[in-house]
Amino acid sequence: MSTPTADTGPTGADREFTGTNPTLLGLVLAVLTFWLFAQSALNIGPVMAGDTGIPQPLMNTAISLAALFAGMFVVIAGGFGDRYGRVRFLTIGLVINIVGSLLVAGAFSDLSAVMMLLGRALQGLAAAFIMPTSLALVKTYWQGKDRQRAVSMWSIGTFGGSGLAALVGGWLTGTVVGWRGLFVLSAAVAVAAIILIRPLPESRPAAGLERRLDVAGIASFLVALLSAQVVATQGSSLGWAHPIILTLAAVAAAALIVFFRVESGNPDAFIDFRLFRSRSFSGAVLANFLMNSCVGVMTVALWMLQQAGGLSAADAGYVTLGYAVCVIAFIRVGEKMLQKLGPRKPMALGAATMLVAVSFLMFTNLYQTSYIIMAAIGFSLFGLGLAFFATPATDTALSSLPDEYAGSGAGLFKMASSLGAAFGLAGSTAIFTALEETGVPALRELIPFVGVQYNVALREAGMVGIGFNALLAFIALVAILVVVPRQKRPADQIAVDSPTTHKS
Repeated sequence: MSTPTADTGPTGADREFTGTNPTLLGLVLAVLTFWLFAQSALNIGPVMAGDTGIPQPLMNTAISLAALFAGMFVVIAGGFGDRYGRVRFLTIGLVINIVGSLLVAGAFSDLSAVMMLLGRALQGLAAAFIMPTSLALVKTYWQGKDRQRAVSMWSIGTFGGSGLAALVGGWLTGTVVGWRGLFVLSAAVAVAAIILIRPLPESRPAAGLERRLDVAGIASFLVALLSAQVVATQGSSLGWAHPIILTLAAVAAAALIVFFRVESGNPDAFIDFRLFRSRSFSGAVLANFLMNSCVGVMTVALWMLQQAGGLSAADAGYVTLGYAVCVIAFIRVGEKMLQKLGPRKPMALGAATMLVAVSFLMFTNLYQTSYIIMAAIGFSLFGLGLAFFATPATDTALSSLPDEYAGSGAGLFKMASSLGAAFGLAGSTAIFTALEETGVPALRELIPFVGVQYNVALREAGMVGIGFNALLAFIALVAILVVVPRQKRPADQIAVDSPTTHKS
């Protein structure tokens, strides 16, 4: 056996290539295919369910399936991009997105459930290819303050896209375009991204590092996540004591134990735990998971406005306008705070702002007009919190990674956000769905719910579901204060030995 020396980046003339605005636009459009278009289903899910005849619990599964598949495969895809070509895997991801979006758009009749589930799974798989490779390309072809600016623009595509998703999705659903046309538009944006990224030189810095495919690790990881996701999304409808739910919970726990045993000391592990030696990287990943787990608050608040308040998907989406505006307007403020204060303070400020934002959204006991005002303020603060958090967290994670692990490390960072979103969404919607008919009688004894009373059960379900997100935001704030380093300095880069080459 021998130990090869990995390339540190693009070779030859490609080392001199500097990212341009058109190529950066292509990368931003690529991530928008998921965060703006695929994630619009978080708002228009009830409309899609009613139009296709898919039961709401099954639609909940389909909606969360995209984030789940993105989280499951993002590290694998990032590692493959490091070895076989980041531009190549980014392009493959965009092609997969085209297929998945068209399947969702074409879901009809008896095939609607199958097409919807498959399409959402493919949208998530596409995101798994797109996220780590695009972020690794930002690290490769932009440097210094230019990279921090590029990270801010990329973050506008992710956080800004998710902020606009409810608004754009709701608005287009109410027009002649409809929700089906929304996903056709997603496919068109993917085509534009493919054209814009063509000038990017191929980047595969880990091409010389031969590693066996970690079949056991990947399989146990996927089984654990899929089982846990089904438990989270279907437990409320089947019953938490249902034999299927109990069996899947046991399978998830067993698979997770197998995963950690298989990965420990495995030189070919698809999740390289050595990357977590850096406190900066591990802190950024943990904070990213917890912050993104709060995304469920948007779905619960929007569904409650539609079901309890009678708002259309478009009108409910307008309430979130401040979210998108604040993300886009203030995301570079987070970048400047990073440069002046280091990552910890803006990340903590972002989490604290998000906690306040979620608290505003909990006041479902108010009159509808008052709640809409509170919700508009809450969504604006939610966007402001993400704007403070996004660039410091992303740049801290990237700066900690050696070049040959940029794709897989970026994959871990994005896996944290995707899994956080998937399980936060699953938990929030499961709570809301479980309580929307019965409400919480004990809650109405403590808090007066004013206004019309026929929708009190929905409002109580909304308060509890949103309160779950407040708890997550508080945990995120504590985690940032405890884990992320205080020092104002460049992130500590991880020293990872080159993996051993295996020869048969």
